Amino acid sequence: MTAAGRPGAAIAIDGLQFSYGSGPRVLDIPSLVIDCGSRVFLHGPSGCGKTTLLGLLAGVLHATNGSVRVLDRDMNAMSGGQRDAFRAEHIGYVFQQFNLIPYLSAYDNIALPCRLDAGRRARLGAVSIDAAIRDVAAQLDITALLHHSATALSVGQQQRVAAARALLASPELVICDEPTSSLDTDRRDAFLALLARSVAQANATLLFVSHDKSLGARFDVQLSLPSLNRATRLDAA
Repeated sequence: MTAAGRPGAAIAIDGLQFSYGSGPRVLDIPSLVIDCGSRVFLHGPSGCGKTTLLGLLAGVLHATNGSVRVLDRDMNAMSGGQRDAFRAEHIGYVFQQFNLIPYLSAYDNIALPCRLDAGRRARLGAVSIDAAIRDVAAQLDITALLHHSATALSVGQQQRVAAARALLASPELVICDEPTSSLDTDRRDAFLALLARSVAQANATLLFVSHDKSLGARFDVQLSLPSLNRATRLDAA
């Protein structure tokens, strides 16, 4: 059975290739399977394609060739709108550049996934959106910032707001792109502890990407993107 045909996998990649337009191949990954409920640390140097891979898994980008299945859905078979809706309901994504809406408050940025998607909102059950926001904000030490504009926040504060938005309502897959790069040691450790608790409580899958290999011991599985990616190996040769 190919990786893309493996049932029950959170992520299954088979023969993935990706290039930006007519440029050189950025990714060439023969196979990758991540089981549901795994906590996976993916590392690699800057420029090796980590963010590109996450964009493909989240449906922000579309594969040039090959199969990408996420939570047993074929990302290549969906339209752009369908991928957006799927991401909103099922995936919590901490973007490297945060992607906060600048004219909204921290509170309203965190609330977006539940306000925009009924499936994500339903996962809260009897808990109100307001209570869920205040709970995750307290755990990330940003309660005092909730009614500040996103543009009034420091880089580290924006990073924690982006993390709170991703974790709200316990999505099935949490993708983190360098989420601790702007945090001091204490806040980094607190964030990683919250992340571990959140994914465990939701039985979610976590894919955490960083160039800092020292964080890898905190995860169930460690993967090196250059080792997976034939395009990187060819470039290095």
